[in-house]
Amino acid sequence: MLIAKNNEAERSKLWRIVITVSSVVIVAIAVFFLVRMFTSNPLEGAWMSEGSELTLDIKDNERVTVTLPDVVEQQAVEVELQYSLDRDGKIVTFKEIPGALADQADKSGGQYTEENLRSALTNLTTTFSYSVDQGQLTLTEREYGEQMIFDRQ
Repeated sequence: MLIAKNNEAERSKLWRIVITVSSVVIVAIAVFFLVRMFTSNPLEGAWMSEGSELTLDIKDNERVTVTLPDVVEQQAVEVELQYSLDRDGKIVTFKEIPGALADQADKSGGQYTEENLRSALTNLTTTFSYSVDQGQLTLTEREYGEQMIFDRQ
């Protein structure tokens, strides 16, 4: 044997070191995945609505980019919103960023107005209960119970 030159004491010491290091690595990996599983944002990612071309690109910095298909003919419009997430209660609230719709309407060159954007977002700027199951996000409006279903892209 080449390991420890047939010295049983040295081999035993090397074996204990290898077992200790591999145990520490396994525990570190398990802790990483447990922390990530319980503290990560379950809504983060790109979601596309089943019934329309409405898409949500939810980011971890409490911002969501909404692609609205019906504001201007043959052109999708992207609007940025804020969201707050309550993981314990499984509640998400989408809110308009103050002044963002007016800025975007000004940049459009008259193609759409702030009111067009606001009316297109009326179904989305509210509080929802959410459920994520096998790549499908279900948003249930808290007040009226209407549902929107999105698939992960």
